[in-house]
Amino acid sequence: MTRHGGNMGAGRWRLTALLGVGATAVALLVALISTLPGGASTEGTTRDGDRVHGTPATPRGADVPDVGWGFTHTQFSADEGGAAATGRVEALLSKDGGLPQNQAIMGWGADNPEPVKGRYDFEALDRRIDFVRASGGTPVITLCCAPDWMKGGRAGADNTDWSQKALETAPARDHYKDYAALAATVARRYPDVRHFIVWNEFKGFWNNAESRWDYEGYTDLYNLVHKALKQVDPKIMVGGPYLVMDSVDPRHQDASTVLRGPWGAMDQRVLDAFAYWNRHKAGADFVVVDGSSYTKDDDLLPDEFRATDKLTDVGRWVRRQTGGLPLWWAEYYVEPADRNDDRKEWSEPHRVAVQAAGLIAMAKGGASTGFYWNPENRTGDCPGCLWTPTGSSDGGRALPMHDLVSRFGRAFPPGTGYRTVSVAPDDVPNVRVLADDRTVLVVNTLNRTISARVDGRRFDLKAYEVKWLRR
Repeated sequence: MTRHGGNMGAGRWRLTALLGVGATAVALLVALISTLPGGASTEGTTRDGDRVHGTPATPRGADVPDVGWGFTHTQFSADEGGAAATGRVEALLSKDGGLPQNQAIMGWGADNPEPVKGRYDFEALDRRIDFVRASGGTPVITLCCAPDWMKGGRAGADNTDWSQKALETAPARDHYKDYAALAATVARRYPDVRHFIVWNEFKGFWNNAESRWDYEGYTDLYNLVHKALKQVDPKIMVGGPYLVMDSVDPRHQDASTVLRGPWGAMDQRVLDAFAYWNRHKAGADFVVVDGSSYTKDDDLLPDEFRATDKLTDVGRWVRRQTGGLPLWWAEYYVEPADRNDDRKEWSEPHRVAVQAAGLIAMAKGGASTGFYWNPENRTGDCPGCLWTPTGSSDGGRALPMHDLVSRFGRAFPPGTGYRTVSVAPDDVPNVRVLADDRTVLVVNTLNRTISARVDGRRFDLKAYEVKWLRR
C-alpha cells in the first residue's frame, strides 16, 4: 500500500572513523579512485552485476505461473540477526517445502542496486536471496524501485535519497530502457528467480493534470521490462500491473457503477488503468493486484468480516478481464492502519480471524497466489508478524500469523479444487468456510463462543477461533 513507509534502506550506511594523517591520506586516495568524473562515488559497487550469485537452487514451482501463498520481506527480516534466531526462521520456513517469498530490488531491506549507471551494489539483495534459498522458498522479485539517476536525482553510492517521496518516484521516460536493462541484470544474477513483478502500486505514475493514473507510462515501462526479461530466458514469468484496487463510498464521484457491493464501490480510475494495461500489455504470465478490504477512507463495510467480500468480487472481475490468467495478490490488507502505518489495534485472535476470512475471500475470487506483507520489527513486540524479531537471541519463533499463512498454503495450493460444504442456516452469518476434498477451514466471526454445524458436524468455536477440520 502507499503507506508502507518510505526509507527502507536508511541506516545501512556505515561510517568509518579515520584516525591519523596517514589513514586520512589513504582514505582520500580511495575516495578519488572510487569517484567518477562529475563526483559520483562508486564506492562499494562493481561492474559485474550480472555475474551469477551464490549457488542457485531449483525452487518448487519454478516453471508454473502460480507459486501459492507466502509473504513479502520488508525492512527487517530474518536474513539479519543472531545466528540462533535466523536459524530458527530458516527451519520454520523450510517445513513442507518452504514458502514463496517476495523481495523488492530497492527499498524494504534492499539497497540501491545501481547507484551509478553500470555500477552495481547487490550486497543486501544477495543476502535476501541467500535467505530465501536457505529456507527452501520460491523466490519472487518485485522490480521496484529505481536508482536516483533514473528519476532526476544524483548518481553516486552516497547520494541515494531514501525519503518516501523519492523512493516512490518512477523512472523518467528517457530511462525506461535503463530500468529494463537493470531488470535483465537482476535476472541474470539470480537465474533461479523465475517470477518477476513489474513495479509496485503504480508508484510515481499519477497524472496530476488529468487526475488519473498514467497508465500509458506504466504500460510502456512494463512492456520494455517484459521484453528484456524474456530475452534473458523465455521461461521467466512476468506479471503486472500491481495496481491498488481502491474502493470508495458508493456516492463518491469516482465510484464505479459496474464493480460494487455492500463493501463499497471500486474507484473507476483504477479500473480504467487496469483496462488499458490489459489491452496494451506485451504479454503476461500472471496478473497482479493489491488492495484492502476497506475503503480509501478506512471504512470497513458493512463490517470487518463482510468487507472481505470485496477481495472475492475484485478477483472474479480481474479474472474475467484477463481471460483467466493466474491471479496474484501481491499485498492484501484487512485491518486499517494508523498514521504510522501500524496495525496494532486488534487482538491477535481477532487479527488472525479476519486475515483468515481475507484468505478465504481471495481464494473464492480465483486467486492462486498471495503474499502477506510481513510487518517485521528489529526487536520488541511485533503485532501481526510471522515470527518474533531476530534481533534478540531468543527470536525467530513462530507467531499465529505464520501458522495461518503456512497452513493455508499447505492446505490450498495452486490447482486446489474447492468444494461446497453445508452450513446450518442459522450459522451462515457467523462463520466463514473454505473446503476441498480433504480439509475444511472454519472461522468464527464473533467475539464470543458459538456452536456451529458445518459439513454435517456440530462443534463449538471460541471467540474468533480459526478451526481446521479433516474430511
